[in-house]
Amino acid sequence: LDVLFMDDYLFEPTALLVLGIQQIHVGQEMIGKISAAGQLMQCSASLDVLFLLDGSYSIGKGSFERSKHFAGKLCDALDIHPDRVRVGMMQFSSTPHLEFPLDSYLTKQEVKERIKRTVFRGGSTETGQALKYILQKGFPGGRNSSVPEVLIIISDGKSQGSTAMPAMQVKERHITVFAVGIKFPRWEELHVLASEPPERHLLFAGDAEDAANGLYSTLSDPVCTATAPGCKVESHPCERRTLETVKEVAGNYVCWKGSKQPNAVQASLCPFIRWKRVLIKHPSRCFRTVCPDPCDSQPCQNGGTCVPEGLNKYHCLCLLGYGGDVHCAAKLSLECSVDLLFLMDSSAGVTLEGFLRFKAFLKRFLQALVGQDSPMSVGVAQYDDHVRIPIELGQHKDAVSLMKSIDALNFSGGRTLTGRALQYIAQHGFRSTPVFADVQDHLPRVVVLLTDSKSQDSVAEGAKYAKDQNLFLIGIGSSFMRAELTTVTGNPQQTIVYSDPQDLFNRMPELQRKICSVGNPEGCQAQSLDLVFAVDASSGVGLENFVRLRRFVRSSCLHFLINRDVTQIALVVYGSKAHTVFALDTHTSNSAVLQAIDQVPFLGDSASAGSALLHVYSDVMTVQKGARPGVSKAVVLLTNGGGMQDAAAPAQQLRRNGILVFVVVIGGTERDTLLTVAGSPTYLVHISSYEDLQNYQGLIIERICEEARSPVNLCKPNPCMNQGVCILGPGSYRCQCHGWEGPHCETRVVRGDSPRSPALPPRSHVQWSPRGLQHFSRALQHSKRH
Repeated sequence: LDVLFMDDYLFEPTALLVLGIQQIHVGQEMIGKISAAGQLMQCSASLDVLFLLDGSYSIGKGSFERSKHFAGKLCDALDIHPDRVRVGMMQFSSTPHLEFPLDSYLTKQEVKERIKRTVFRGGSTETGQALKYILQKGFPGGRNSSVPEVLIIISDGKSQGSTAMPAMQVKERHITVFAVGIKFPRWEELHVLASEPPERHLLFAGDAEDAANGLYSTLSDPVCTATAPGCKVESHPCERRTLETVKEVAGNYVCWKGSKQPNAVQASLCPFIRWKRVLIKHPSRCFRTVCPDPCDSQPCQNGGTCVPEGLNKYHCLCLLGYGGDVHCAAKLSLECSVDLLFLMDSSAGVTLEGFLRFKAFLKRFLQALVGQDSPMSVGVAQYDDHVRIPIELGQHKDAVSLMKSIDALNFSGGRTLTGRALQYIAQHGFRSTPVFADVQDHLPRVVVLLTDSKSQDSVAEGAKYAKDQNLFLIGIGSSFMRAELTTVTGNPQQTIVYSDPQDLFNRMPELQRKICSVGNPEGCQAQSLDLVFAVDASSGVGLENFVRLRRFVRSSCLHFLINRDVTQIALVVYGSKAHTVFALDTHTSNSAVLQAIDQVPFLGDSASAGSALLHVYSDVMTVQKGARPGVSKAVVLLTNGGGMQDAAAPAQQLRRNGILVFVVVIGGTERDTLLTVAGSPTYLVHISSYEDLQNYQGLIIERICEEARSPVNLCKPNPCMNQGVCILGPGSYRCQCHGWEGPHCETRVVRGDSPRSPALPPRSHVQWSPRGLQHFSRALQHSKRH
């Protein structure tokens, strides 16, 4: 027996309910199988079932309602019919009361409706008297012991008198007794009531599906008909829990004992007793019918979790980056424009098996990518002593013809000359790139090397030559290839190693990210950041270039981990006026942000960068809109340089409040004006054409991330609302409020006896860690709603 002491404050009514639901603990997989079995169970034998419901005050009206719900659920597992299963009900408290005899209702629906109408009576818990009543009167409306009789007692087990003798006499009459615990039951007393073996006849009302299964499992042999094909009764460990109230010495206090002398009082120490709730665990075994469910075949790939939905259906909960189909195939889309060439090892060292594995990987990866909106050209080369390029870069425009060409690749099996292959690819691999109207010229060139055998020539020289030709190298291989692959790429971050064949396929999302990172670090990693993109959507930019800006914002967002604790992103578009597309606290995942960016409209009027920055200052970078104190903040202004005349003052205001202003200008504009807005050449990026914008993404993200690592002032921007004054303390701040209260002056002071805000005292210090601010955001959401 394990005993856990719980603090008093845990046991408010809501907490009791939560603990109550968890009274019997079994594994998640077993729960799924029990649920699947529940849909097949239907006891069709001749059987008399009498429910005996505890209606005493110790149960209370709430638990009595749950008892009724439970009884209704058990009826679902019974084939109620005058010739098969008959059901009756009694309620007991101070005295037993027959609610309805077994021959009153002929259908399941009628029985369940009558159970719902049963009224709670209240009184003391006289379980023994109720059992004696059954011994005298039998099962009212039953078939006089000509069919098996089942008594289902639903109680918390806290009887006023002894139940041992009448319980034994009931069982001697060959009545099968199920004892069902409700609330926090006394399992020892329920053991006395239940038939032998008690493990098979003890149930818990908090989980009605499990209990219905337990009832059916016990009755299935020999009373009910046999279980469905493939289903069987299995035993598994489970745990029953209950609460007891115990006395505990909490310490001593000074008390007065009196004195023998008339003018003196003697002080002494007296023990101080308090009552504690104790959670007691009873390890046990449960017997349940389990049926094979659709998850037994493990249909979910890539670490997905299978959730059964009955006997035939299921769904997969997929890990991040998967979910391309119902079985958690990789969900990929290159959110960047690149020329992509795969260089596959086809030498004897990789073996035919390894070559076929790489082919399968290549097919699955490209099936997930080809056909997406991202302009991309793909080629495949293979090497041993010689290098061949069977699939030229950009040769195929559809997935079907590309897959056929990959299927046609053959293993050659010569020497492993990786260094030579890299040099050849640098010279000849990207020559024949066709120029299409929808594909940017001079795209980043990415080579993905797939190899599983050590090179027989020097890889360093070939890799250096490739990098000198501005090729971005990514290496993929098994664990023992790590050192050589790092020599090829020059950076462990551009190396992907896998532990076993299945693990190779799990690396697909990682490869997707690395292709799009094109040599730049992937965002700010765990640095907290509030980031706003302000995008020029004026006629000066034009629709076609605006789409390029939007694509740039979209691919930039892929480099950040978007959630309440790390990076929050907002988007503003502007012409003559600024519009918030989404605020900092609107979206809490990368996928939600990417979806929202796709909906951004083009405005097409004149441009005012000043009104955009003013809008960011007053309506986006505020605590009301989710900005977090103690978190670095940056605004990236994407513009063609038009409408900058009025932007210097609001940009200066943002900087004074600790917000970095980063200006990205495409096209020719006067540099002096731009510098007054950016504040420093460090935060100004001048790009000659929209086609070159993507190449500057790494630089921009790197500079933003450098800023995110610098220390911040908790009072900038001011986290206090309604003209509150922010006062800094060591590692904390407090808001001085006037006419308002709460940690951020968010609650108006109400005159009279109205209750004060339950938040924090108005002048309390607030401690913030950059990764622990989600409560703050939720509090603001609450204050906005009210």
